[in-house]
Amino acid sequence: MSRIDPLPREDLADYEPFFAMVEESMGFVPTSMQVMAKIPSLFDAFSGLAGSITMMGKIDRGLGQLIANVASHSAGCRYCQAHTSAHAAHAGVDTDKVAQVWEFETSDLFSEAERVALRVARDAAQVPNGVTDESFAALGEHYDEEQIIQIVATISLFGFLNRWNDTMATTLESEPMSFAAEHLGPAGWEAGKHSPGQ
Repeated sequence: MSRIDPLPREDLADYEPFFAMVEESMGFVPTSMQVMAKIPSLFDAFSGLAGSITMMGKIDRGLGQLIANVASHSAGCRYCQAHTSAHAAHAGVDTDKVAQVWEFETSDLFSEAERVALRVARDAAQVPNGVTDESFAALGEHYDEEQIIQIVATISLFGFLNRWNDTMATTLESEPMSFAAEHLGPAGWEAGKHSPGQ
């Protein structure tokens, strides 16, 4: 259960156009945004940055969510793992691929270009950062500079979100929780502190 209660959506009428856009993109409105909205300047700054990063259009939206998922898994944030899994499927990534994202090194469902990006995501989310010159250079074999910037920006955005949601113990919404339980459950996924009533 969230350590700080979110504001009810009906109390955030000024943000409804933004929430509608988020809901269309993700399939739900994150509880974390309803907590951030208690400080409008924070909400506005975060939503501007997040929107800019996710809507750059330099990399495929589904790949962006897989990158965010691997970074979140590496950082240990269950809330963001559920979000990015459901969001990836909503963006058209096959559910088998979503379920196997942590096996990207060996699964036939992933291309070499995807493996390179996901490897950087996994290593960048570790503390200390585990990205090597070699793994970063490998990005350049598959992606141009603008694509690399979006990849690193996505990882960095989720560095913020992983710490925000794990520290706040943000309550996971029903849509991503159901998706994760069904598609990630066999691999041992559980909501933990992000479950309602925890």
